[in-house]
Formats: sequence, C-alpha cells, structure tokens
Amino acid sequence: MNFDFTETQLMIKDMAKKFAEDVLAPSAAERDEKEVFPYEAVKQMGELGLLGMMVPEQYNGAGLDTISYVLAMEEISKVDASAGVIMSVNNSLVCYGIAEWGNDFHKDKYLKELATGKKLGAFALSEPEAGSDASNQKTTAIRDGDFYILNGTKNFITNGANADAVLVMATTDKTKGVHGISAFIVDKGIPGFEVAKKERKLGIRSSDTVSLSFTDCKIPVENRIGDEGFGFKFAMKTLDGGRIGIASQALGIAQASLEAALKYSKERKAFGQYISEFQGIQFKLADMATKIEAARLLTLKSAALKDANKPYGSASAMAKLYASKVSVDAALEAIQIHGGYGYVKDYPVERYLRDAKITEIYEGTSEVQRIVIARSLLKD
Repeated sequence: MNFDFTETQLMIKDMAKKFAEDVLAPSAAERDEKEVFPYEAVKQMGELGLLGMMVPEQYNGAGLDTISYVLAMEEISKVDASAGVIMSVNNSLVCYGIAEWGNDFHKDKYLKELATGKKLGAFALSEPEAGSDASNQKTTAIRDGDFYILNGTKNFITNGANADAVLVMATTDKTKGVHGISAFIVDKGIPGFEVAKKERKLGIRSSDTVSLSFTDCKIPVENRIGDEGFGFKFAMKTLDGGRIGIASQALGIAQASLEAALKYSKERKAFGQYISEFQGIQFKLADMATKIEAARLLTLKSAALKDANKPYGSASAMAKLYASKVSVDAALEAIQIHGGYGYVKDYPVERYLRDAKITEIYEGTSEVQRIVIARSLLKD
C-alpha cells in the first residue's frame, strides 16, 4: 500500500487551500450570518477547475482523479462548508452523473459549461414524501410526442435557486415502481419551472437550499438520461460517488474544529497554565486527531476504489457514516475546549457544529448508510 500523494494531488491540495484562505475565509462568517450565496467565489472556483474536477478534459474538465477531489474538498470545506457543498453537488452528482451516463448531446450541451462553472448544476431527487424513501416519487413526467410533461415538487435542493441545469428524477410509469422512474436534465427558465420556498437553515447558510415546483413543464425527450425506468438506478449510483464528496466535506469541518481547538488551547490560560498542558484537554485533542485520521483513510480508500473502477458503494457509505459522526463529535469537543467562548459567534467553532450536523443527514442519512453497508455484508 502506498500512502504517498502524487505531485499533482499535492499541487491541487495546495491550490485549494490557498483559494480557501485567500478568497473564502475573509467573508465566510459574514455570508453565513446573512445567508449570502458566494456568487463571485463560485465563479472563481469554476475558473480554477474546482467545479469539474473529474470531468474528462475533452469536456472542459480538469481530468483529475477522485483522490485529488477529496483533498480539494477537504481544504475548501475546512474554511467554508457552504462553498464545499456547492462544489460537491456540481462535481459528484451533476457532472459525474452526466459524464458517466449522459450521451454526447448531454455532454456537449451541458457538461462542458458545468465543468467550467459557466453553468451551475443541481440534483433534484428529494420530495416532501420522498426523503430517505427515495423510491416514493410523486413528481411525474408523462410522454407527449417529442416531449415529457413534468409536474411535481422537489425539496431541499442544494444550488436550486442558482442552478442553470437540474437533474430531476420523475415517475414515467407508476405501475413499475422504482423501475418506472426516469432522469431528466431540466433547464432553468422554462415555462412552469419555479423556485419556491427558500429554506432557513441551521448551517451551511450561504449555500442555497430551496423547493422547486414544476407545472406542465415541457421537457424534450433528448433531455432524458438513459432509457425510461433508468432514473432510480441512476440516482442511487450517482449518490454512491456523492457520499465521497460529503465525507470529504465532513473531514474538512472536523479538521477545522481540531485546528481551532489546538490554537485556543495554546492561548488560553487557567489555574496559572495553558489549558493545553492539562491531560484532560490533551486526551480530547488526541482522540479528535485519531478519529479524523481514521475517517480520512476511509474516505481516501473509497476514492481509490472508485478511481480503480472497483465496487465502492459500501466503502463510500462507510466513509460518509463515520466521517459525518467524527465531524459532529469534533465540533462538539472544540466548543467544549473553548468553554463559554465556543458558544458565541466571536469564534468559528459554533459555525463548525452547525455545518457539521447536515453531513449526517443529506445524501443519505446515517441510518440509510447503515442499510447500504448491511446489505453489502449480507449479500456475500
């Protein structure tokens, strides 16, 4: 086993770190407070290749491996988890889904601009009655000649208000259950497509999360991805890769929590000495560092399996399950080490906790990850 990163991977990591510190860090807390979408930063991320990292170069992508993506995601999320989830959705769900299962038309019309940030993508699977039970799709797409007529509502859609193209899962044949769900690329601005409710969130507040409504939207047949009935399989396979992105986001938040706790412990004095000299604090820091490293190795393993074209669904579920738990625990411990100061907005650790919690929920709750892992174990 080789644990060394390549020169290119290290260069990508350093580039993402510098961008995060120079561009994202100065406004991260203010944008969180005011729920402001980082428009200019997202544009710059696209120019740097951070929004189409694994897209082949022939479609204007960076042509990088998944390990490079994990390293970059961690660095971005360590500074601003909101920017991290914007990046994750565009890379892991939208670009990956189109690159892997889209046809030449989809790649030429959508992927080339999504990979450079000229367009932003969103992934619309969740509905008011279809969260963890994603098979319960109420949104319908009924064939009418050369079009499908799309009706329904999607909720909790990251990038939804700012996306130029949305991957939408909808039922095309109610009699076939999950085999009657299809996937479509839906353009922003078509008649009947509206951005509805904007969610007021606990964390990742400068990313947009909205409901989308579709009323008699006419979707060209050529915008369907794969055959009719491929939509549910498409969504599940795409989410396998998406979980690597969220695990990486969780890692970034956890690492930020550890670094903040380390810094504070070496500055704060109590009972005549720095609190870093107390064994109780040292044990907390040691446990945080150990768990974060374990989560990092799980995440890198899932990325390496994906790059090697080996089955990685269970590995990515393990990575997300564990990294998200570590992220929440690390943020809680960082707050505890900060004491009362950890509970106020003068220090960033309260934001880390608010941001960390969502990693246990979206792109499959922790309970769903356990189901995925258990099914993998039991089928052997």
